[in-house]
Amino acid sequence: MPAQRDRTMPSTRTSTNRRLGLTATTFGVLRRHRGTLAGAALRVAGLCGLAGLLMTAAIFALAWPVFTRMRNQRIWYHHVEDPYLHDSTDLVLVALCTLPLFLLLLGIGSAALQTVCSRAVASGAQALSGGDRSRAAAPARLRPVLTVYTLRGLIVWPLPLLVGVLANSLTGSQLDTPEPLERGSWPHTLVEASPAVAVVAAVLLRLALALAPAAAADGLGPRAALRRSWSLTWTRAGGVRVLALALPLAALTAGVLRPVVQLALPLRPLVRSLLEQATGNFFAAYYAGILAPVIVGILVTAAATLPLTCTAFATLHDRLRSSRTAS
Repeated sequence: MPAQRDRTMPSTRTSTNRRLGLTATTFGVLRRHRGTLAGAALRVAGLCGLAGLLMTAAIFALAWPVFTRMRNQRIWYHHVEDPYLHDSTDLVLVALCTLPLFLLLLGIGSAALQTVCSRAVASGAQALSGGDRSRAAAPARLRPVLTVYTLRGLIVWPLPLLVGVLANSLTGSQLDTPEPLERGSWPHTLVEASPAVAVVAAVLLRLALALAPAAAADGLGPRAALRRSWSLTWTRAGGVRVLALALPLAALTAGVLRPVVQLALPLRPLVRSLLEQATGNFFAAYYAGILAPVIVGILVTAAATLPLTCTAFATLHDRLRSSRTAS
């Protein structure tokens, strides 16, 4: 009899969730577990902010010769009374080389929140106990979710990047391009439009794998989670629901990020002034001032929107999986 009761309880919760609807179920989970989810969001944002600050300081220290060379060139051009327009190519290369580190940090934070939110969705109306919280934050549970984020990024984004580089090499203004495509010809038009097509294909592929982190947090391995997301999304009901959920969440994230960055803009002159006084290097202070409000905006936006996003996708994954099992 106990086993029979255990089997009937999830079906009762699932049927109740179906009657409530996706939005009502998501906000119900957020309301019931608001303390746990808010605490997890604040901890993740705080730890990621601290780690990001240390990483940024280390990167600035490694790139200090670049800032020193820019400062010396500025002094020289000022001495000879010539205008100086600094070349930021070296800094762009440094940013591109260190970008994977920040993406990894963002993935770790997202994986941690996705694990907690999926656990909250699975627990239903029951409160998360201390043991549940510790299991949700355990490295063994984070590893497959983080692996899914990594694999999804490697699957989705190399295509538009490679197509963009190839199209630029064929249609750009480089003088050393062998036999460039003639402007106005149809091959030139097709190649020039190929990056936009590649971005659309990448977005569709990203939507098809949107449920993979929730599937991994539900207990599947990384490859099985990607396959489940693909199979659940490429159906008539699944694709429409994923798209209907992803669009407003993306709009909400963008709508929160922009005003938060604008509100954090007073940090720019403050950071610039303090760092220039401490180091005497205008360019290091200038770029640190540019980054400060952006980093604050990303952290605040993540803390405000990721619990909703992760909970909504976990709820949708649970609902689509239950619908397929019932059919």
